[in-house]
Amino acid sequence: MSVPEDKFFRARITHRADIAADLWIIRVEPSGEFRFQPGQYATLGVQGAGKLIERAYSIVSAPHERELEIFIELVPQGELTPLLYSLQTGAELTMRKIPKGRFTLDTKSGRKNHLLLSTVTGIAPFVSYIRALGKDSRENKCDGGHQLYVINAASRSWEFGYREEFEKAAAEFPWLTYVATISRPWEETAPWKGETGRVEDLIRKYADAWGLDGANTSAYLCGHPQMIDNSKGILQRRGFPKESVREEVYWIPAKEPHA
Repeated sequence: MSVPEDKFFRARITHRADIAADLWIIRVEPSGEFRFQPGQYATLGVQGAGKLIERAYSIVSAPHERELEIFIELVPQGELTPLLYSLQTGAELTMRKIPKGRFTLDTKSGRKNHLLLSTVTGIAPFVSYIRALGKDSRENKCDGGHQLYVINAASRSWEFGYREEFEKAAAEFPWLTYVATISRPWEETAPWKGETGRVEDLIRKYADAWGLDGANTSAYLCGHPQMIDNSKGILQRRGFPKESVREEVYWIPAKEPHA
């Protein structure tokens, strides 16, 4: 089955890194110009049995990078991720030529603080923010006084795809604060010295410590739908208005069957 060249790039995987048994990072050469904003997503596709199977993936890379970087979690019963998981360096896949998404950094509202909450692959758009802002900082082009506070959660420490990058960036840039937390510390093979618990367990503690509230902060929630629901409730009870909270849900949970 052919795809129309006016809508799709014939993209190629140039690099693959396996983070855990069900998590991996790929870099993709689009084969054409692909302009996007940090926080947007690309639509990737693989030819399945008689049809093209596509899904949207948040872009890890920043707009100035030549290749697109994507952080993927295997969904064993999913339509696309098992096909993507089988692809190695050099393999081709489709990519729509137009990026989409509005999960971009809010620099217009006047709220200078940004609380970034994520689970596992939900860190992807925040990496794009940091890489883009980092480039601007090094070139003295930063847009006045924005502060980013990241809480990045996973079940186990080896599921963090970008913890070292964030820790290095936080040491370099005064506008970035980063906290990693795991919810299953008893499964660690070496002592874990960071935070423990889920994202929603830490919101109150760190919002208080950082002085974040609904008047001075925009919140961004990305990843697991349960984390997003729970965190939205906590933020609402802390006085965050609806317009100050953005979300990017990575999948919609199946509805429970009626008895």
